Amino acid sequence: MATSASNAEPLELLPSAILATILEKLDVPSICSVASTCKTLNACASQILSFLPNFHLLDLAAPIDLLRPLLQPNPFLRSLKIDCSRLDDSDIEYLVRPSLHELYLHNCEDFSGRLLSAVGGRCVNLRSLYLGSVAEKRGRAIHISDLEELLSGCTQLESLSLMFDVSIFLHHNFSQVWATASAKLAALEIGYISSVMVTELLSPTLGPQQPPSHMQPLVFPHIQRLSLSVDYITDTLVATISKGLMSLSHLDLRDAPIIEPTMTFDLTNPGLQLINQHGKLKYLSLIRSQEYLQTYFRRVNDLGILLMADKCSNMESISLGGFCRVTDTGFRAILHSCSSLQKLRVSHGIQLTDLVFHDISATSLSLTNVSLIWCNLLTNLAIVRLVTNLGLMYLDLRDCRNLGDEALQAIGMLPKLKTLLLDGSDISDMGLSYLRHGVMRSLVSLSVRGCKRLTDRCISAIFDYSSGKVLQDLDLSNLPNLSDNGILLLAKSRVPLMELRMRECPLIGDTSIMALASMQVDEGGWHGSTLRLLDLYNCGHITSLSFRWFKRPYFPRLRCLGVMRSVNRDMVDALERSRPFLCVACRGEELGTGHWDSDGLYGQDQEEVDELEQWLLEGEIESDYGEMGEGGSEEEMED
Repeated sequence: MATSASNAEPLELLPSAILATILEKLDVPSICSVASTCKTLNACASQILSFLPNFHLLDLAAPIDLLRPLLQPNPFLRSLKIDCSRLDDSDIEYLVRPSLHELYLHNCEDFSGRLLSAVGGRCVNLRSLYLGSVAEKRGRAIHISDLEELLSGCTQLESLSLMFDVSIFLHHNFSQVWATASAKLAALEIGYISSVMVTELLSPTLGPQQPPSHMQPLVFPHIQRLSLSVDYITDTLVATISKGLMSLSHLDLRDAPIIEPTMTFDLTNPGLQLINQHGKLKYLSLIRSQEYLQTYFRRVNDLGILLMADKCSNMESISLGGFCRVTDTGFRAILHSCSSLQKLRVSHGIQLTDLVFHDISATSLSLTNVSLIWCNLLTNLAIVRLVTNLGLMYLDLRDCRNLGDEALQAIGMLPKLKTLLLDGSDISDMGLSYLRHGVMRSLVSLSVRGCKRLTDRCISAIFDYSSGKVLQDLDLSNLPNLSDNGILLLAKSRVPLMELRMRECPLIGDTSIMALASMQVDEGGWHGSTLRLLDLYNCGHITSLSFRWFKRPYFPRLRCLGVMRSVNRDMVDALERSRPFLCVACRGEELGTGHWDSDGLYGQDQEEVDELEQWLLEGEIESDYGEMGEGGSEEEMED
């Protein structure tokens, strides 16, 4: 870039109109980065923020002191997305704006129900609303009146996601409150609600002193997408949803029982047959989570799946989790009946064997997304048959423990594969080498967590001078034979990773941190890691020495770091103070967890792109001033 600087005019010398046009193309963190380089750009950035249509800042949790000068009065603001981890009720006025059409507020633990009522009172033009974890901190409360003000005030809502426990509204008029919701609502997602409340909500009721012929109309007359986490998925719940929501095309139901369900509170074959009564369903997800109890849909067998498959011939995506009595016969019925199927997910299919894909080549399927999680009877043969679908882009084989190198040899021929998850499988270093000359040219995410046979040689097996350059997300966690030598090889490969997980690796130590911090990542001479997430929790040889490498200017783009506070609590605290926008997790929680499993309304959104960084990488700004903006937004914002 330096060689071309003489041919490029410095940015601050460009006319203001041209500068404004350039800055309009950037996201908020990039605008902040550019603004820190000179007074001219700072003034231009300030002007841009007063008419910017989209303000998205989800990759760091900023306090109000930082947000206040950025969230200027702006009548043109249409979309606002914020991580609210460091905000509370006193900051509501900066977030709720009459001009907004889209509002996405993540991690609202410290807000009360006032947030809901304020949104309903001021954001009357909202089309899309996402509120996450509202009032989850102790002492915060949400009242039914707050929900009523939200629903009655936002009359233009088309998409609503309330990602918190809605069952707290145990009130006699809960259904009446929802009757005030926007008639235009087409997508609804709720973090948790009891199945009984859903049934009462969707069941038609009689008005006061009215005969049966005067049933009140159902709420949500135009709902097309419904995503709910409930206590139990039951026949009554499925029947009520299927009968009442006549325009439904997307149904996502998930439960996590804390006790074994009885017949009344469970899904059975007759209930499964009620799905898709109106024939419009394209996406179906029925998942029984093992979060609290090892439990399954024990009252559903092949017959129920066979009868359901007859009504699902137009399905494009099917996810089934916890159907322990369904065998190859039931799953093959889905493959042969649903000719439009593109996405198939099966978790805890404990009776699923290689026979399920025995004659898949005889179907007209064009699968692009397949997940087979905890299907321990599957062997290499099943994968060899599955990958005849050469259009596969996503393949999740986590905890299929009988898969080995032969499966990798077949997977290596997939030309479009972007995500490959192999956690807990029986693969070796040699097996991974089968990916090097084929699939590694397209692979963006790779996980080999818990593959015990892998050693340092797996790094050189994956990466060479021509492969792995597009890989962004790598999970090497729980590999007992991975050492610093392997990470040195990774650093030498110059792969610009964005997320690297190495938790529970007993041989990983300070040398790995030094190598990642000082690595050169491209031919242009940039130094320093491109990592945004680094998980080192419970790595056996990490000492306090490594913490100096997390200070500036090392790891300039890092947003999430996982370590053990017990390594040196004082140094962890000092790191948090010196880099306030770095999220340091010390309790063993998974960083960025759920991005492979989420199927919610917002689950398919891609990560926000640092547009300035991308622009510079593509060479659209060929000046030394471009390099000044490259370092990411965090340092400039901290200064």
